[in-house]
Amino acid sequence: MNNSHFSISLHILTLLDQVKGQLLNSEYIAGSINCNPVLVRKELANLHKHGFVQSKEGKGGGSTLAKNSADINLGDVYRAVKQKSLLGESKNEPNPDCPVGRQITKHLNDLYDEAETALVKNLSSKTLKDFSAGFK
Repeated sequence: MNNSHFSISLHILTLLDQVKGQLLNSEYIAGSINCNPVLVRKELANLHKHGFVQSKEGKGGGSTLAKNSADINLGDVYRAVKQKSLLGESKNEPNPDCPVGRQITKHLNDLYDEAETALVKNLSSKTLKDFSAGFK
């Protein structure tokens, strides 16, 4: 199954949207997520690389959204943090002499691509503002 990058990144972005421009440091964000600040810093670096957040370093520094939450598409966030196939990958090499084994990888990949396309389409119809509005 997919790892937690999307849920952690969406937690970070939602928290930053809720504080309306206030700089939040990684320790504060980690306290909200209940995880290690190092993990938060890694996710923040990736979100910064993709233009979702901006950061100020040093004492009194922190992170904030780089653009309006209405302009942050959840499909774009998913694509920015995705690292593995949504439904996983087989660790076994199928038997090429088996009529199913020699074809299963292609059929699974097609099925997984269809499922992920549907997921991204659904996420792309929502913005961070839409998602964040549910927390009020």
